[in-house]
Amino acid sequence: MGGSEGAVRGRGWGVRVRECPGENVLGGGLRRRPEMGKDTLLMGGVETERSQQLKHSAWLALAPHRLNSGLPVNIGVLFVPQQEAWVVERMGKFHRILEPGLNFLIPLLDRIRYVQSLKEIVINVPEQSAVTLDNVTLQIDGVLYLRVMDPYKASYGVEDPEYAVTQLAQTTMRSELGKLSLDRVFRERESLNANIVDAINQASDCWGIRCLRYEIKDIHVPPRVKESMQMQVEAERRKRATVLESEGTRESAINVAEGQKQAQILASEAEKAEQINKAAGEANAMLVKARAKAEAIQLLAAALAQQNGSAAASLSVAEQYVNAFSKLAKDSNTLLLPTNTGDITSMVTQALGIYTTLTKPQAVKTQDEMPPAREDPQPPPVEVLKAEEASSS
Repeated sequence: MGGSEGAVRGRGWGVRVRECPGENVLGGGLRRRPEMGKDTLLMGGVETERSQQLKHSAWLALAPHRLNSGLPVNIGVLFVPQQEAWVVERMGKFHRILEPGLNFLIPLLDRIRYVQSLKEIVINVPEQSAVTLDNVTLQIDGVLYLRVMDPYKASYGVEDPEYAVTQLAQTTMRSELGKLSLDRVFRERESLNANIVDAINQASDCWGIRCLRYEIKDIHVPPRVKESMQMQVEAERRKRATVLESEGTRESAINVAEGQKQAQILASEAEKAEQINKAAGEANAMLVKARAKAEAIQLLAAALAQQNGSAAASLSVAEQYVNAFSKLAKDSNTLLLPTNTGDITSMVTQALGIYTTLTKPQAVKTQDEMPPAREDPQPPPVEVLKAEEASSS
């Protein structure tokens, strides 16, 4: 009795008694079959030896008097444990649900028919085969998390809640996998889990059970598909490496070309600035020289305009003429000499003649520009006077 009660309570589902030919259903998916022997139990498809007796849980002390089926006995005063709901029938008809704590029932008339656990229940979904959209067969399993939300519907809405929810999860999982390709199955596991949860909740609402979440544990692919996937991954990695290497080479060449371009631009700008500065310097130098030469000419002209200025200029020209001939022998062996190099006097005379020839047009121009001088009246000749006297007489 202790082992059967522990097994029933461990299932977490409602304990129910049903008379069937050839088997005694203890409830919650726990069935005792005569053909399996007295020492074996079938629990969710897994056989356990009765020799592994489970100890009585703490709730046994609250309701020590129980039937062989594991249901509490109505002794009038009952204590319901926390997170449990006891479904009571009166004369074979649903009467009420006992809440945790102290409850009173009428013996013989009231009977506790189901005990529902309100805790979260974990169910392992067995491994099954499914075909993806691209015709790849997969072996997939999962874990289902449930909770009883309505004890009345969980007791009277479905015969075996665990079996029903497990089958619904498997069929929904096969249906959702058929909509996805193999690559999307691995990428969209979260969306696949969410779709399975939504489908289970839509169908299990009338059972009083709510699916909290569903998680896919393992996905097994055929060996050949696994090898092809591995080859595809390696090829993709080599492709990425090649692309990254080519992009690095391209960026390096672009950077080098950009650097050379910037260097040439900077060099040309520097050369341009140098030429501009050089031209500006030469222009300024020419302006300064021209201004100095103009001032020198003005000073020379002022000096020539003074008394004896022409004589001083003639002397300066003669000296420069003689000095020029004295420097011809310093820089080259070729000498250009006049025919009368031995006659210094003639050389000076020639230099003065050149100066006079150059200054003569200026003197003529100056005389032309000057206003004509006022002529003084000349006395008439003697012959004119004599003629005038003769005529008057």
